[in-house]
Formats: sequence, structure tokens, C-alpha cells
Amino acid sequence: MIPMKSPSKLLIITASNGENLKLANRFIDIATNFGCEPELLDLTSLDLPLYNPRTHESKGVPDLAIKLHKKMISIPRWVICAPEYNGSIPPVFTSALAWLSVQGDDFRHLFNGRPIAIASFSGGGGMELLISLRIQLTHLGAQVVGRQLLSNHNKPPQDESIEDLLQRLIQLNPYRSID
Repeated sequence: MIPMKSPSKLLIITASNGENLKLANRFIDIATNFGCEPELLDLTSLDLPLYNPRTHESKGVPDLAIKLHKKMISIPRWVICAPEYNGSIPPVFTSALAWLSVQGDDFRHLFNGRPIAIASFSGGGGMELLISLRIQLTHLGAQVVGRQLLSNHNKPPQDESIEDLLQRLIQLNPYRSID
């Protein structure tokens, strides 16, 4: 294991309470061993309502979504661990992303220039999820790490792959000030 160049705060996001939560915890363990300060964000544990434009227009942004935005903006680098749902992104992630992107005048503000790594433990193929996540996050202006982690029951995640992905993530600096 090669130590990180300096301690860094990381947000490890999971969009599953199953295998991807286990994967997120492996990222946390390895990042901690590197001297990083990882924090887990389990989207499945939040009582965030499904994004609906009618609800947004009539009730505004929920307090929980505002608190989530403040938490996420304060941590410069993220790892997203998500399963593939019907060949794409899990609904819990898509809904949270919608609530996050409607805050403020610039829907890209939270993501623009932010280094993000993506990983999946998927019962299906998983590649469609990773492609969809990469397209969406890139559209929002994020710096998505070139390497990604795809694992399943037949191909479990390897610590060496997690270490390499974290190394690549830590080497990226935000393009702009994260505020």
C-alpha cells in the first residue's frame, strides 16, 4: 500500500443498503489506512422524498435536501458506490441528484470541477450503470476518475483495485474552489 500524499476528506456515497454498502465500507477502511478522513453517506437511510417538479414548485426544496447539499459541498472528493437498476442508475441516487441540482441558480454548482470516483457491486452486468453515471456526472461538470470499479459475486472487489482508484481520486484537485 502506497500512502496518500496528504490527508484528504472523502465522501463515500452508497445508493444501496446491500453489497454496495459493504463496498463503501471497504473504501472507508482502505481510505482510513491511507490517512484520509472518509465519511459515509448512505442515501438509503435518508427520508428524502422522491423528486417531483410539482412538489418542488408547491413546497420548495426539503430541509433534508438543503442539509445534504451543505454536507456534500463541504467535502472535495467523492466515491459513489451504486448497483445497476434496470440497466441504469438507482432511483434513490437519481432522486437525490435531482433535489441537489435544483438548489441555487446553477444546476451544476455542486458537481462542477469536483473529483469523483465510481464503483459498483452489481448482481447484473453493472457496466450500464457505470456508463450512465459517467455520462451524467460529466454532464454536470465533475471530473470522473478514468478508472472505475466493477465487481459482482463472480468477480469480488480487490483491495488493490480500491487502493488504485483512491490514489487516482486523491491526485485530482477540484478545478475550482469548492464552497
